Amino acid sequence: MIEFQVLISFSVAVFFLAISPGPDNIFVAFQSLRFGFKSGLWVIMGLMSGCLVHTVLGAFGAAVFLSRFPFLLIGIKMIGALYLVYLAYKLYKQGAPKTLSVIEVVYKKPIDLYQQGFVMSVLNPKVGLFFIAFFPGFLFMPSLPFWTQFLALGGVFILISTMVFSSIALLSSVLLNTASKSQAVFFIALHWLQIVLFIGIAIFLFLP
Repeated sequence: MIEFQVLISFSVAVFFLAISPGPDNIFVAFQSLRFGFKSGLWVIMGLMSGCLVHTVLGAFGAAVFLSRFPFLLIGIKMIGALYLVYLAYKLYKQGAPKTLSVIEVVYKKPIDLYQQGFVMSVLNPKVGLFFIAFFPGFLFMPSLPFWTQFLALGGVFILISTMVFSSIALLSSVLLNTASKSQAVFFIALHWLQIVLFIGIAIFLFLP
């Protein structure tokens, strides 16, 4: 039987992860502000194509490995939980960004924007490592093969991330036209939300 509460928890976690400030969504925001929503959309398509690559590699790599050695699932979940705690600690030490004005954006053709988004995602080892650490904790149907569930979770991840990133592209001008003090407050709030989220997911993975 499908554990819908697991899928709901996964979806909520992905939503907050996608909306938290990072190099990907910040670049999408600036690109959309400077050159319009379509420019941001090309970047988003590139980023999500990269996520699709990570999903497939995870499904036919990590997931197949786990199907052969299911007893290792608990160990991988624990490693994933520790990795998320490490990410939370790094965020805490780095502090929240105060403004987005440090990002430099130049005009590029749509295909170049797509390629840049794709490269930003697929060549980032942290993204692949995060998929491997994050997904095994949200397996939602014991009767389905691991690789099938991994692909399904990847689909949910890409769908929600696309919706969030597209919303960021549409609303970026509203955010970026606010006073710098308001920006700082906004980023501090999201910064701490991301830290709490990472720790919360880590606790979830530690649970039996």
